[in-house]
Amino acid sequence: MPLPLTPGGAAAAYRANVAAPSAAATAIGGGETASFGEALSRAVQDAVTTSREAEAASARGLTGQGSVTDLVVAVGRAELTLQTAVAVRDRVVSAYQEVMRMPI
Repeated sequence: MPLPLTPGGAAAAYRANVAAPSAAATAIGGGETASFGEALSRAVQDAVTTSREAEAASARGLTGQGSVTDLVVAVGRAELTLQTAVAVRDRVVSAYQEVMRMPI
């Protein structure tokens, strides 16, 4: 069970987070910020990895080697990843259509 967060603990966590470089900047290396293309590429790669993990968990579940809990969690994560990808795609298409409707 997680410990309750006190106001002092929340303030300390906030200060530590503000002082530390962001995860995106650290992933790129050296404090540089990630470009949109790099962030999108990383998100797609994470989606593919999640899908492969779900497939592997399904295969283990079918052969009786994996637990049902692991299978349900992996499939749930894959489903959420797919729903997120579809939502992002829909927003990109909508934005493109909006730009195309703009008068020149």
